[in-house]
Amino acid sequence: MRALSLHLKVLITLLVTLGVAITAYQIFVLGIPVTEDETDDLWNIDARIEFQASPREPVKLQMYVPPLNQDYVSLNESFISNNYGVSINRANGNRKVTWSARRANGKQTLYYRLVLTKRYSGERPIEKGPIFRDSLPVAGAEKIAAEALLAPIRQHSADVETFISETIKRVNAKGDDNVKLLLGGDNSTANKARVIELLLSIAHVPLERLHTIRLVANQQQSPELWVRSFNGEKWLYFNPDTGEQGLPADRLVWWTGADELLTLDGGKKAEVSFTLNNSEMNAIRLAKLTDENTDAAFLEYSLYGLPLQTQQTYQIMIMIPIGVLVILILRNLGGLQTLGTFTPVLIALAFRETQLGFGILLFTLITALGLSLRSYLEHLKLQMLPRLSIVLTFVVVLIAIISLLSHKLGLERGLSVALFPMVILTMTIERLSITWEERGASHAFKVAVGTLIAATLAHLLMSIDELTYFIFTFPAVLLILVGFMLAMGRYRGYRLTELFRFKAFLKD
Repeated sequence: MRALSLHLKVLITLLVTLGVAITAYQIFVLGIPVTEDETDDLWNIDARIEFQASPREPVKLQMYVPPLNQDYVSLNESFISNNYGVSINRANGNRKVTWSARRANGKQTLYYRLVLTKRYSGERPIEKGPIFRDSLPVAGAEKIAAEALLAPIRQHSADVETFISETIKRVNAKGDDNVKLLLGGDNSTANKARVIELLLSIAHVPLERLHTIRLVANQQQSPELWVRSFNGEKWLYFNPDTGEQGLPADRLVWWTGADELLTLDGGKKAEVSFTLNNSEMNAIRLAKLTDENTDAAFLEYSLYGLPLQTQQTYQIMIMIPIGVLVILILRNLGGLQTLGTFTPVLIALAFRETQLGFGILLFTLITALGLSLRSYLEHLKLQMLPRLSIVLTFVVVLIAIISLLSHKLGLERGLSVALFPMVILTMTIERLSITWEERGASHAFKVAVGTLIAATLAHLLMSIDELTYFIFTFPAVLLILVGFMLAMGRYRGYRLTELFRFKAFLKD
């Protein structure tokens, strides 16, 4: 007995732990929204390219577009142009679109549009980068200035991270003559990045430039330059102007490297402007869209991977254990008497279509009429199988009559009575009749009322949309329910109704 108790405790602990762990993984690691009305940002980016085409010359315009292997994932990407061919090439981790035309005259306008959202596939593996590079060629006064700057940088740094940070700090120092010499009077961000890269190359520290777009709604902007370096474990991001470390979460990497955003052959005065706006979309729908547009298996093995019609069926089926749990608590703890465990749950399912009030009325009417027929058949001394067959046929005819009368009277709700399980109604009538004969009308009435109460409570709980969404999205919660049911299976204490019945003994 003690071994059985230990086995049960271990099983309950295992099920509850597994259910909690899987649900927590879905929420905190995969980022699945907990509520159905939760929304996430959907970003729309328009890049407008304008240029003046040269007459009688073929046009070839190339522009970098964002890579698809970052924290933001593309839901839709479109290239809008008139009479231009479009192709996309990949090189050095970047993507570049090429618009080409044999002839174009006058002012030309092209559009690149991107719809994206935050990736839903959890953390991505870190892409490794180089940890060593050769020195850039430098000579004369520039070499002396660079070595003069590197001496205190080496002294005040302990690793790659602090070395880069100290280098950026030195390059942004306004009063340093060595910095002024290397900058050559050009204090632009791009030139600062060039000097930082030069100093780091002498120390054999690799550095990569990356150009980002800030995700801010209703604002035109230009790409913002950042730099990064791989320290052997992770990428370190720095702002070359301020020394700020860590790429902000609202930055989208557009391209990496020192090349210009646009290159144009067969035209002049090429300019690009970015316009951003955002909207909101249901989070779980957005998660499904991101899964369809990437190689990630975010929802591949969840119930959302089923066809839509099958999903609707499972949304009903997966709530049945909740209804059974209600009946279990009412019977084992409350002491409520019902016609079995599953009969109230099936009646509760029928209430989903008939609605609660009308469903109770129809169930009471059909059961009462069925009991009357069952009482009459008892006088004919029929065997059980013919008797059940007659009652079932009577239930079908009665349902058809109620549906017909409801339709004629304009009560369309009455048509849903056909959704009541006919076999369940038949067995309910038969079992109530037997209970009546064996234990009297009072007990049969009490059982019938208990069944309706249990079915009503189960229906109310099973109809909560938020709960249905949660159970359907996180089905591992059912393992926790099973653990609770196992614990209830060993309960041998008093029920609530028995406490009232034996109240006098408790006083004594």
